[in-house]
Amino acid sequence: MKQIDFENQTDIEIEITNLEKILSTLSPKIVELIIVDNDTIASINSQHREKNQPTDVLSFPLEDVGEMGMLGSIVISIDKAIEKSNELNHSLEDEVTLLFIHALLHLLGYDHEVDSGQMREAEKELIERFNLPSSLIIRTVKE
Repeated sequence: MKQIDFENQTDIEIEITNLEKILSTLSPKIVELIIVDNDTIASINSQHREKNQPTDVLSFPLEDVGEMGMLGSIVISIDKAIEKSNELNHSLEDEVTLLFIHALLHLLGYDHEVDSGQMREAEKELIERFNLPSSLIIRTVKE
């Protein structure tokens, strides 16, 4: 059974096999993953967060999902992911994976804005466990 309900609204091909592996280690629930452009994510960001600008990733947890329900939705801007991967000199796949991990942890209840570093530590552990570039670890600590 697929755990990721994947919708790619762009022309950029995205491989989600690693994302499914990451999700399966953290939760048995389904996650909706939508890849969009900057205009679309700016509209969603404005509607839900009253910030009229594009952002790299948004997460929308669902309440009361039950044992095997849906955990929530993740929306990633492919434009922001391309921009950041070029800026930091790593692959687009690595950037999408990092954004997915970040949003997934939010769906699981982590909040880096109020915790004492637990979310960043969880990101670091996942980056190491799935052999992602160590430069991504440094980034999660800095931001």
